[in-house]
Amino acid sequence: MEKTKNIKILLGLIYCFIVLLFLWYFFNNFSLDEVSSYEFIKNNRNSLIDFKKNNFLIITIIFFILTVIWVMLLGFGSPIGLLSGFIYGKWYGTLIAAFSLTVGATLLYLFANFFLKELIKEKFEKRFYSLIEKFKKNEFFYLIIYRFIGIPFSLANILPILFKIKITNFFVSTFFGILPSIYIITSLGSGLEKIINQNVEPPSLIELITSQEIYFPIIGFLFLLLITFLIKKKY
Repeated sequence: MEKTKNIKILLGLIYCFIVLLFLWYFFNNFSLDEVSSYEFIKNNRNSLIDFKKNNFLIITIIFFILTVIWVMLLGFGSPIGLLSGFIYGKWYGTLIAAFSLTVGATLLYLFANFFLKELIKEKFEKRFYSLIEKFKKNEFFYLIIYRFIGIPFSLANILPILFKIKITNFFVSTFFGILPSIYIITSLGSGLEKIINQNVEPPSLIELITSQEIYFPIIGFLFLLLITFLIKKKY
């Protein structure tokens, strides 16, 4: 138990250090007025897209590594999906984000299974006992359902320790289970990038909402919520 406590403290310190380092770098180079201006966003969008075109492999490796670190620090998936869609577009963005998040989730699962197993059992085993019995019947199928219904990403990466999921099943079911939601989020990120590219002046809220690049992903998200609700009622 003492070992688990020390690991939690260490993870917390690492997380705080990275956040503070990012904030220090960010506000040391940019002011609040800059980051809140449309011109700043548009200029940096152009720089980012140009860099991606000339250094696709490098920026993809950097994106992959940072995503894995983000997931290991219990970050959630939607910011990764938005950024991936903004940089790569909805198709490449979906595959890159889903693969990066899946690798990060698998590494977190392995880490938690090795260091935090007893703590997770103590906190969650009684609460999810009924699911343990279901996972014994078909762990691959239920893990895809489990991913699909939208449990918070960081929690969804460590709870399968209770179900003793095989690594291959965890990886494959995670990848395919998060694909629908990641596609919708990356589509939204891609839509925002296109709108910024096409407008010299910042668009109004009405223009944003009525843009095909924005309202299609929103409709898709609402449809996904409906499916999630129906699946939760059944399982």
